Amino acid sequence: MQLTTPIAITPSDKPIGYGSNVVLLGSCFAVNMADKFDYFQFRHTVNPFGILFHPLTIERLVERALAPRDFVEAEVFFHNERWHFFDAHSELSHPDKAQLLAALDTAVAQTRDALQTATHIVVTYGTAWVYRHLETGRVVANCHKVPQREFTKELLSVSGIVESVENTLAMVAQINPSATVVFTVSPVRHLKDGLVENQRSKAHLIAALHEVLDGSHHHYFPAFEIMMDELRDYRFYATDWIHPNQTAIEYIWEKFAGAWIDPAAQAVMDRVDSIRKRTAHRPFNPESESHRKFLGQLQSDIAQLQSQCPHMRF
Repeated sequence: MQLTTPIAITPSDKPIGYGSNVVLLGSCFAVNMADKFDYFQFRHTVNPFGILFHPLTIERLVERALAPRDFVEAEVFFHNERWHFFDAHSELSHPDKAQLLAALDTAVAQTRDALQTATHIVVTYGTAWVYRHLETGRVVANCHKVPQREFTKELLSVSGIVESVENTLAMVAQINPSATVVFTVSPVRHLKDGLVENQRSKAHLIAALHEVLDGSHHHYFPAFEIMMDELRDYRFYATDWIHPNQTAIEYIWEKFAGAWIDPAAQAVMDRVDSIRKRTAHRPFNPESESHRKFLGQLQSDIAQLQSQCPHMRF
């Protein structure tokens, strides 16, 4: 009995393996996927500027990485006892201005290095709704709890998103022409915008991405569609009814892994998983002979795996 409407996903001919370098940029769903790459010890970089939701901020991040320059005081501002940058997530904000500027410089350098060495770049857009700062006329990545009266809210047009995506791909091609780029639309619902408005936003993102990617050598992974169709039930949401719960994240990861992870990497993933679980084990008697043997075998397995994949850390 078929109880879902599964989405067929063609396996990639350029899969991700343990020799790959993956860069993940975008919404909190990009962080969910990065957590899986981290768990299985793939080499990856995620959101040096923190979570970013819409295409324009990711385009500007790539642009800044292409032509890095030191951040200056005029680019940051002080609000609620912290210094902020409108194009970065509040996790980078800091009470000390010099500390923020240094963190921003580091984030740009990290982004540039990651993009230059990436084999795969996964970009996850969350929304087409943006906020424009009235004083500067600039669309921001994060309002940092600045009063709403200082912004206007706008919906990016499909053509505007197409232009932004094309600009991003052109800049990636300049810095790393061999990188494979995978776009997704986040399954996270932006209910603060409203239900109808959230659907409009996702529709603009999806339409724009397909307009750019049809006939392109880059790719689209249907994370949003999997959530909406294969997991069409509230039991797959967290208690906020906004974010996919852990079951949904695991399911979408399995779909992604089935299409994008090299089957040859599965044996190593199983070994990493085994080590992770054994490392988390809490013994009844830490001083017992059996536990000492357990730890000895665990360290032997870690050393053997690290000899094959020196980047791994447990």
